[in-house]
Amino acid sequence: MIKIDLETFINDKVEHYYFDEDLNCAATVLRVLSELFKIELSDQVISSATGMNGAGKFGAQCGLLEGTIMFLGILGKELKYTKEKITEICYDFTKNFKSEYESLLCSKLRPEGFPKDKEIHRCEGLTKVELKFAVKYIENYYSVTSPFL
Repeated sequence: MIKIDLETFINDKVEHYYFDEDLNCAATVLRVLSELFKIELSDQVISSATGMNGAGKFGAQCGLLEGTIMFLGILGKELKYTKEKITEICYDFTKNFKSEYESLLCSKLRPEGFPKDKEIHRCEGLTKVELKFAVKYIENYYSVTSPFL
């Protein structure tokens, strides 16, 4: 079996989910993290992320953040953490996300908005960077390692 590095895995998966499956940022993050940490997601979970691309393209909370927070809750439940602990982890991740990217808002992270004539996945590069950030956070905060790594 050929083992690929984390960056290659993330790059390949992001491109697949964005361009082959046309998933948004939140759903893409959920899918990639679930594969990395070997957690099965139902179709309903992915469907729930449909409008989480800046709150339905409104420019509100970033879908990369929302997808990661959703995954943190799912992982926390798998690890049998309390709701209070999961909430604390989500808060801390959000604080770190804001510190790293200087905003929680899609409108700040994607200032060009969602032009109707160019519906491409403009957040592809940021998604790849954020996923590496999220994996490192999960490994440190949850003290778990992806079986992939």
